[in-house]
This record gives sequence, structure tokens and C-alpha cells, in this order.
Amino acid sequence: MNTGKSKLQTVQALPVMKRLDAFEVALCQPINDLARRSAIRGVFSVVSRLGDGLIWYVLMVAFPMAFGTAGVAVTAQMAFGGLIGLVTYKTLKRHLVRERPFASHPSILCAAAPLDRYSFPSGHTLHAVLFGTLILSAFPGLYPVLLTFVGMIALSRVILGLHYPSDVAVGAMLGLVIAKLTQTLLPLAAFAPAV
Repeated sequence: MNTGKSKLQTVQALPVMKRLDAFEVALCQPINDLARRSAIRGVFSVVSRLGDGLIWYVLMVAFPMAFGTAGVAVTAQMAFGGLIGLVTYKTLKRHLVRERPFASHPSILCAAAPLDRYSFPSGHTLHAVLFGTLILSAFPGLYPVLLTFVGMIALSRVILGLHYPSDVAVGAMLGLVIAKLTQTLLPLAAFAPAV
């Protein structure tokens, strides 16, 4: 008999999944409550907006101009890895269809407009960790600024009510894996001039 429920809805009906969801909401709520303060909401809304892609696109244009061949190499890695990341998170979201915290729990404030409907995994976090890893491998001097920014993007997703902590954690893990895959398939050394 077809009840019209998706596989995810059936899985969420299991008691263990309900407990996990309740646990995640309990983690989300105090973090999301920070968004009720306008200054915090404002800062993390800007960080989240930059993480939509704008900052990464600007860096992909700037690196070749600032760093020559090394900048071209990092930009190529970012474009290649970014494409893998996009396909990965879009595919997972389409098949896993986890609703965003604010959509499932009225106590969670939606403090910024989402780019798409579903929550798992966090594409912002995936790309921030992916690009941050690639950039820091080539330009470790950017570590203090970039690591802080990547962390703020990840945190913004929960503060703004757009993701559960597990969405962010899995997005970060996927970003790291895709960065390492990108570095294996398209190493910086491939761009070094022949001597």
C-alpha cells in the first residue's frame, strides 16, 4: 500500500530519528536565539551572504592577478573542486530532503532567506571548508583571517536558523574530502613551470 510518504518521512517516524531531531533542536535553539539580537544577526547575515559565493568568486579572480601562476593554480583548483561540491550537495539535498530547522520547528527563527528548500548538508559550509583548505594549502599566511571566516560561515548557518549542527558538520567533512580529492587530481605542482 502506498501511503504517499517519502522514504525520509518514514525514516523520521522511527523513535531514534525523533530523538536525534529533538537533540539537534535542543542544540539549535540556544545558538539560534543569538539571531534575536540585531547586531549578531546583522554580522552573521553579512557573513552568510558573502558565503553565498561572492567572496569566493572575487578571490578566484584576484588570485591570478596577485599571485601569477600560483594564483591561477589555486583558482583552477577552486573551480574544479567547487563544481564537485555543487554536484555533491545538490544531489544529497535532492535525495535526502531534510527540511530546514525553521521549517520544522516554529521556535527556530529564520533570520535569513535560504537559497534552497532543504537543509542536509550545508552547501555554504561545504564550500567554505573546501575553498579554505585549497587556499590555505597554497597561501598559509592567510590562515588567521581565512580560518576565522570559514568558522563564521559555518556558525552562521545555525545562528540564522538555516541548518542543524549535523548539516554543518557533514558539510565541513565533505568539503575537506573534496579538497583533498581536488588536490590529488589537480595538484599545485601541475602548474609549476618546467625547468
